[in-house]
Amino acid sequence: MSNQQHFRYSTGVVAYPIFFLMLIWVVFWLQVRFFPVIKTWGIVPESLIGLRGIVLSPLIHSNIEHIYHNSIPLVVLTMALFYFYRPIAWKVLLYGILLSGLITWIIGRPSNHIGASGLIYVLVSFIFFKGIFAKHYRLVALSLMIIFLYGSMIWYVLPIKDGMSWEGHLGGLITGMLFAVIFRKSIAKPERYVWQEPQYNEEDDPFLKHFDENGNFIENLELENEDESEIVGLPDVQEDDIEKDEQHSGPRVNYIYNKTPKNE
Repeated sequence: MSNQQHFRYSTGVVAYPIFFLMLIWVVFWLQVRFFPVIKTWGIVPESLIGLRGIVLSPLIHSNIEHIYHNSIPLVVLTMALFYFYRPIAWKVLLYGILLSGLITWIIGRPSNHIGASGLIYVLVSFIFFKGIFAKHYRLVALSLMIIFLYGSMIWYVLPIKDGMSWEGHLGGLITGMLFAVIFRKSIAKPERYVWQEPQYNEEDDPFLKHFDENGNFIENLELENEDESEIVGLPDVQEDDIEKDEQHSGPRVNYIYNKTPKNE
């Protein structure tokens, strides 16, 4: 798959993130208006019923401030994922939710862990490390932009704030790093020039043929070849060629003169 096919806009680049954003807001509306019990369906570590939160927790938020702070980075990061890593975008999203949630269930405190922040950390970690590993200038630039926008989030993988699931953040960070190593194929590769290919031969390079043995540049190789052929000697001119020259050279004029006698 060429880089043009990778970095190509499609409706899914915007439609999928907007759909996911609307989904979490609809769930939040149902939770506030009709079913407050939804709030308890998060990840509860070391509990069998808490395993359901691995799938449901990214859709559940505690209050309006919580869902607001997760909405903008979620849309921005998923758009970047579907534009720059379209062939593996769904794998990163779905497997990222499952693996980061499972890590949270294993290492988390006995509490109710909810919110899409774990998925956000998956996306931040994956996009950053994948861009560095891929060594493609566009992906590296994207990685630097992610660090500029969300680099401060690294502190929240530590237990520095009460009431925040740092275990979910850490699980997302670890998951993104693993995916950056695992998903090596189906991503854009750095462009290689012809002279970087192993089968490259300088003698067959059409540009290098314009230089002579002294390093002088020859603008027109055809003229140079004609000059060499004149030095070596041209083959005999055929009669057909002479007739063609006469047809294109215009009318032929013959001059007749009489030799003057010496006595006169």
